[in-house]
Amino acid sequence: MRGNQISIMIQRMRYVATDLVTTALAIFAFNIFRYFLMEMHERGGLLLGEFLAQSTIIAEQILLPVGLLGIYWWSGYYNSPFSRSRVEEFQSTMISSVVSAALIYFSLLINDPLPARTQSYELLIVLWGCLFLFTYVGRLILTTSSIRHLRERDWFFNTIIVGDSDHALSTASRLENLPTNLGYNIVGHVHIKGEQSASATFTVLDDGQVDRLARTHNIDQIVLVPVPGTSEEKVMQLLFKYFSTGVPVRMAPTSLAFLTSHIRLGDIISEPMIDLTAPAMNELQRNTKRIMDVLLSAAALLLLSPLYLALAILVKTTSKGPVIYRQERVGYRQKPFRILKFRSMRVDAEANGPQLSDETDPRITPLGKVMRKYRLDELPQFWNVLKGDMSLVGPRPERAYFIEQIVREAPYYTLIHQVKPGITSWGMVKFGYARSVAEMVERTRYDLIYLSNMSVGVDIKILLHTIKTVLMGRGL
Repeated sequence: MRGNQISIMIQRMRYVATDLVTTALAIFAFNIFRYFLMEMHERGGLLLGEFLAQSTIIAEQILLPVGLLGIYWWSGYYNSPFSRSRVEEFQSTMISSVVSAALIYFSLLINDPLPARTQSYELLIVLWGCLFLFTYVGRLILTTSSIRHLRERDWFFNTIIVGDSDHALSTASRLENLPTNLGYNIVGHVHIKGEQSASATFTVLDDGQVDRLARTHNIDQIVLVPVPGTSEEKVMQLLFKYFSTGVPVRMAPTSLAFLTSHIRLGDIISEPMIDLTAPAMNELQRNTKRIMDVLLSAAALLLLSPLYLALAILVKTTSKGPVIYRQERVGYRQKPFRILKFRSMRVDAEANGPQLSDETDPRITPLGKVMRKYRLDELPQFWNVLKGDMSLVGPRPERAYFIEQIVREAPYYTLIHQVKPGITSWGMVKFGYARSVAEMVERTRYDLIYLSNMSVGVDIKILLHTIKTVLMGRGL
């Protein structure tokens, strides 16, 4: 179903619509309790219907359910509408209802005229209870219905198995025939060069153009099943090949200690799988990271606009060429994008092809040396962050020309494409700019450690260290 983006959108909208209705019912039920707790019928003679018809109550009834959808989105509940467990659903609903109840209480209800102060706690508890109960029941009904559709194979997930050995066929059979079947449909196998194919009859797919292969067969996920004992290097080469499809790539845990030491384990129909395309970061943190990216990059673009103007004038008047330098880099899931920089080199700097540089590079302009020292040339990348091409913190994006060389020396470099590239990273803070492919490989080690420890807290620490590096002029 992932191959059909409409299906994902429809399922997501079902959850959104269900949350909207159930949250409205929760607010309505709470207001009835609120009426009797405030003793409006005794102190003012106000009837329940009159209380509910007040303009402020009507406004709350309409606006609060819509506003709380933002809390539910922030919790990450809508990120993966087809892949969540009931335990995760319970936990997510519990947390979001606690946050929602606290926000509503302290912003709207704390000054309600109650006969006794202790009744404020009752008001808060009932508000949380209504939000949790109504929302969770609605979600549970929808999720249970979805699981039934999957088990009855009304819905299914098209899956490619990379591998056609006896071991690969055995894995495919388990995925399709487990008692807790959730609708995974194996559309075919791809042969892994150097492995012996099984003699059984199965569909063999041509993976000459993997992007086209994924689109043609409407693929939802790819499962790598090399024969046991396959080297980590070969697995990384396979991952590098399939990363660009944008489809989740998974594999069964084996003796790959290097991989399993820093990649989060997922679960496919009770069959444990390593998700090679997902970093160790939960949905709440991912959304929080994106919110932080948008807010901080927008603030930087606004507050630093005088500096942008000054640098633009200086670049234009001190050397020939455009103010902004655009260069194609490889980003999230190996998708190319145009990175923006204030031009710090001569226009003909790469007339002889891609080249790395250092602080003594004669191609760098006098102004460019100053900008690079304080990383001022990177400032336009806040626009890349706002657009969604990059994040504030993440592995530095490289050009395809150098990536091919890096992967030959360090196949595990492919793993950094699990996340959006960043303006800064732990590798940039600890290592700085790389002057050779060997130094790029060395810096990648820091980026891999970052991937296994990703969190909003770690991002904040890296940003603070970056600010210190910039202020001290250690950008080179």
